[in-house]
Amino acid sequence: MKLKVKEQLFGLTPYQPGKPIEDVKRELGLEKIIKLASNENPFGCSEKAKEAIIKSVDEMALYPDGYSKTLREKVAGLTGVREDQIIFGNGSDELIAILCRALLSPSTNTVMAKPTFSQYSHNAVIEGAEIREIENINGEHDLDGMLTAIDENTAIVWVCSPNNPTGTYIGEEKLLRFIKNVPDDVLIVVDEAYKEYVVADDYPNTLSFLNEYPNVIVLRTFSKAYGLASLRVGYGVANPDLIKAIEPARGPFNTSRLAQAAVSAAIDDQQFILACTKANREGLEQYYEFCKEMGLSYFPSQGNFILIDFKRSGQEVFEYLLKKGFIVRSGTALGYPTCVRITVGSKQQNEEIIDVLKAMLAESK
Repeated sequence: MKLKVKEQLFGLTPYQPGKPIEDVKRELGLEKIIKLASNENPFGCSEKAKEAIIKSVDEMALYPDGYSKTLREKVAGLTGVREDQIIFGNGSDELIAILCRALLSPSTNTVMAKPTFSQYSHNAVIEGAEIREIENINGEHDLDGMLTAIDENTAIVWVCSPNNPTGTYIGEEKLLRFIKNVPDDVLIVVDEAYKEYVVADDYPNTLSFLNEYPNVIVLRTFSKAYGLASLRVGYGVANPDLIKAIEPARGPFNTSRLAQAAVSAAIDDQQFILACTKANREGLEQYYEFCKEMGLSYFPSQGNFILIDFKRSGQEVFEYLLKKGFIVRSGTALGYPTCVRITVGSKQQNEEIIDVLKAMLAESK
């Protein structure tokens, strides 16, 4: 090909979504598939969100509000921040891309944990930046190692808490100490996609840091606990000057009219969120008990997923479960080759996959 495509795109693998459930059913000849792979909410979304979408259907010919005024007001009320501290994205994935577009270049580097969410490095590669990955310690960010990796060319440091794929988190004291030691010309991105699921007492109120530390941005999403993954809405909260600086990198009308209406309504239904997070915690206990019974190690999770070490190829476990009608994530692609990451489902879904896993373990004895 003669086109002048960026050379860093050659050999860069696009994001690989899982196969559609209907395709898997057809290929395996199964009537039922339970997907526990993408950390989606097994309980769907708020009924208020569905009602808002129906009311907005007749407005589909109109562009969305480019400023997201109603949604902006709702998020400001939810988080207790000013409206000019917020930026919206087509999922927090787009916000990651926006930040990389705004700050990274071939003359810069970016620091992150390893393993962590893959889109940090993916977007950094596209911008030609040097990527500095610091190995986790017992599934947790090595914050001291990350600090050591920062130099005068570092533009962004990424902190994922709870971390995907381990579910581990960073307590307030550790995070604040880290932020204080990062140079003030380096952007600290704290990705809190799973924040609603967290129950740890020392999980930080990161938004309270923003006035004192203008080089911090907090990312959150409505794809997880809110159950609105298909609508693709995420948001970032930061110092107004930082938001103003990166806004030109955001595309116009990047959140749809339907999505803005649904998310605005969903924010009003916090009882739904509380019910989901309670069920999620009960679901995690099902997996903890299973691991204890089977003698399996795992990372205690503050998210809606669990990474379990089966002491064998994670890909083999994935394929075994797939044949039984369960889609999970193999740890092979996540940096933990003997593990499998399982999204916490409903109580019944958890029971069903645990029974299959017990059978698998019994067969190998």
